[in-house]
Amino acid sequence: EVQLVESGGGLVQPGGSLRLSCAASGFLFDDTYMGWVRQAPGKGLEWVSRINNIGNPPWYEDSVQGRFTISRDNSKKTLYLQLNSLKTEDTAMYYCVKATGPFGRTWAEPLENNFRGQGTQVTVSS
Repeated sequence: EVQLVESGGGLVQPGGSLRLSCAASGFLFDDTYMGWVRQAPGKGLEWVSRINNIGNPPWYEDSVQGRFTISRDNSKKTLYLQLNSLKTEDTAMYYCVKATGPFGRTWAEPLENNFRGQGTQVTVSS
């Protein structure tokens, strides 16, 4: 059974940092492209960052470029997202997603069609 379990969210003040983790199981993590998406209250899912199976080069949505860092540890089957210089507009539920296709390297459209975990809430507020 494919599972993605996110953790690390919480309440943080503007300018603060968090580190999200996503523990993966039930598929060949080492071969699979992974990513993070988020959903703010009243809005749809949006991409945050993506990373290929060997970790480079990562892609970032413009608003998080330079503040967020995606990484993966294939030996631990875990995906990470380091969130720095957080802003109130970063408040959202953050989800770990995995690519699909026979080799785990295809992103389905729309975004909602990609398998994701249950999410972890990030709230940025003073």
